[in-house]
Amino acid sequence: MHVRLTTETISLDALRRRVARPEAGAVAVFEGVVRNHHDGKRVDYIHYEAYDEMAEKKMREIVERAAEEFSLCDAAVEHRTGRLEVGDVSVAVAVSAPHRDEAFRACRGIIDGIKRLVPIWKKEGNDEGAEWVEAPHGG
Repeated sequence: MHVRLTTETISLDALRRRVARPEAGAVAVFEGVVRNHHDGKRVDYIHYEAYDEMAEKKMREIVERAAEEFSLCDAAVEHRTGRLEVGDVSVAVAVSAPHRDEAFRACRGIIDGIKRLVPIWKKEGNDEGAEWVEAPHGG
């Protein structure tokens, strides 16, 4: 299992290769991307901050729980911190499993868990200013 907070660009190809296993019949990948709007407001960038040690610990717990629940072959998660522009990948999840159903459900469960439980905050900004926003729960 691989979990990492990073200020570097996330490589989906590297994550996919990291979880590839001969016994896996499915690899599912999710990427969260910075979009250009939120609640009717234009967004030019998002600045992510995290309580690093706690965030990585929580992400690892979520991944390990999913690995057990869905009999995953392997899983990898990376989340960016720092300033990201519209279109940048902010979070990526890659999982491998014997079958696609487990891979899809695990990928969804991991990203939902990250959004709900991991102490990562975001500040959205444009040329009019910036504000901290509450993460959506369950969405």
